[in-house]
Amino acid sequence: MRKFAGFIVGASLFLASCQSDKLKGVDVSSVQVPATDLLRLDNDIFSTPPRLFESTAPLWQKKYGTFYNSFMYHIINHGEEHDSIYKALKNFVQDAYIKDVYLQSQKIYTEKEVKQIEQQLTDAFKHIKYHLPQLPLPKQYVCFISGWNYNITTIDSTLGISWDMYLGGDNKYYKMLQYPKYKTRFMSKEYVVSDAIKGWLIHCYDKNEQLNNLLNHMIFYGKLYYALDAALPNTADSIKIQYTGVQMQYCHKYAKNIWAYFTEKNRLYNTDLKELSPYISDGPFTSSISKECPPRIAAYVGWQIVRSYMNKNEKINVEQLMSTDAQIILAQSKYKP
Repeated sequence: MRKFAGFIVGASLFLASCQSDKLKGVDVSSVQVPATDLLRLDNDIFSTPPRLFESTAPLWQKKYGTFYNSFMYHIINHGEEHDSIYKALKNFVQDAYIKDVYLQSQKIYTEKEVKQIEQQLTDAFKHIKYHLPQLPLPKQYVCFISGWNYNITTIDSTLGISWDMYLGGDNKYYKMLQYPKYKTRFMSKEYVVSDAIKGWLIHCYDKNEQLNNLLNHMIFYGKLYYALDAALPNTADSIKIQYTGVQMQYCHKYAKNIWAYFTEKNRLYNTDLKELSPYISDGPFTSSISKECPPRIAAYVGWQIVRSYMNKNEKINVEQLMSTDAQIILAQSKYKP
């Protein structure tokens, strides 16, 4: 299962996207994709009396398919024996904290809010279908309560969204669980759609490339974020990459210095995972560069390289980009911040 989180704080100057103009203004009105229908496993579970769990299970199994099995055995029951599964589910829904979180999510994700998310997801997948016509789309979308274990999940052809991980950065449970601020600031509803699309793209593409050096890692995530640009052409860069306004300012101000750092000492071709970890891991900052440098800085730089490549190669479409070698992208991008 994949998971991602997000919330934005920062200067409005950097809320605008810096992506290529050719991704904006694309007419997807004639693109045909199934309308997003968010199935509510959360409502089904919490509205059913526990004494009926076992008799209702076949209906849930039919409705949710393999996602239901994963929810029951890996999220609720953590792989315990089958005969304890309904007891585990009963304990889950009757837990005072879990019940409270479910009620909180109902207040935040009203019927109106859910409809808006459905419309935004449908529009995003129309853009994906336009730019990446061969990419498989989710066959179902499921909302659930995970007990603070997962944000976005991808299981087979299902895209899952866990409401309890998007309750707002100041939620009392995040404080109780001692989640770090660099994570909770992105855990609100503004990030649901971007995180969901990002999660699906990783689900589809992370099997296809060998991330055996820093450059390959950079360009893989650069492609991913460019595909996210294509799917969400009007969404701020800061939301897509989960940076604050201050962090975005740092990236713009020190772009030359960051690139110079990566091109020194053959760092782009470094294959030592231990040495690469500071540039690719999440955290409050990239420690090996500075305490002001945002985390996952290699992914950000890769994103800018891919954008430069696409701006200089107008005939290359997004689908062709996704199969282009990292070294070719770097060479033809002529990236010079």
